Amino acid sequence: MKIPACFLLAVLAIFAPAVVAAPAPAPASSATDIPSPSPAALRAAVTNSLPLLTAGARGSMEKRERCFTCHNQGLPIMALTLAQARGFSIDTNELRQQLQFTADFLAKNRTNYLAGKGQGGQTDTAGYALWALANGGWKPDATTAAVAEYLLVWQKNLPHWKPQSRRPPSEQSLFTSTHAALRGLKSFGTAEQRERIDQRVAQVRSWLLKTPATDTEDRVFRLRALSLAGATAAEIQQAAQDLLATQQADGGWSQLPELGPDAYATGTALVALHQSGGLATTAAPYRRGLGYLLSQQLPDGSWIVKSRSKPIQTFYESGYPHGTNQFISITAAGWATTALALALPAAP
Repeated sequence: MKIPACFLLAVLAIFAPAVVAAPAPAPASSATDIPSPSPAALRAAVTNSLPLLTAGARGSMEKRERCFTCHNQGLPIMALTLAQARGFSIDTNELRQQLQFTADFLAKNRTNYLAGKGQGGQTDTAGYALWALANGGWKPDATTAAVAEYLLVWQKNLPHWKPQSRRPPSEQSLFTSTHAALRGLKSFGTAEQRERIDQRVAQVRSWLLKTPATDTEDRVFRLRALSLAGATAAEIQQAAQDLLATQQADGGWSQLPELGPDAYATGTALVALHQSGGLATTAAPYRRGLGYLLSQQLPDGSWIVKSRSKPIQTFYESGYPHGTNQFISITAAGWATTALALALPAAP
């Protein structure tokens, strides 16, 4: 196990927002006419969500044996590590097991990574697994270097990365896959890979700047990717404004214009706006989004989002509620819990 002693500081550093010019609040309301959700309400919502996220991650680990999943490992690990950095009590033994499970999953595919072949899920799975390890303060090792090498050579003939399959909303967007790969390279690229990483980042940055987003998933991960790719403050702010402009009257975001708001789109938007767009959690649009998430959380602490993805794998019960909607719902809960926790002060 390789979690460093300065675990908490590493987590705080990972989640620090990018230092860019903060986007202006949405014009629909001023900073004074929207009451802030109380810290007690935010803390209660996060507290109620964490046990279900932990159960869903554990259940998936047990049912899928050595198969990492973005929805049941990646997003719960994100929420759990950030909640811990905000002073919440979590099952640290469970977190250690989840991180080791993720590292073992990558290690068993190490030969494939070095051969440029990857694993099931390709860029998205590899990128999210590295993201989960980074969130947990995992130290770079030979396996993470191998995954970074794979990300460098995989689809190198394209100006971006693309998903292996189409499972909207979280596995369909070129921007999502590109962000996953960029984050993996930024977190675990080696000194020997640095020149090639810089060249790939410059190529991807050019594509990001000239390629428009078409839905919320695109806008969220285009913003995140631009921040990672070294875009200018003005370019990042414009991407943030594009995302802010699609906030609905109730404070939420919808996945598609013809759909109503939901916790997945809202959670991803808020976290991206704060971490990559510089939007303060005290700003009116963020407070409105928090209010929406609180209004949608169910009494058991969960959120439900209806799946619009065609199943391609055998269904299994992971321990998170909502039956065949549980995988997108636990993903949404990971983002929503992270967005809520970000609005609370960091622990000493």
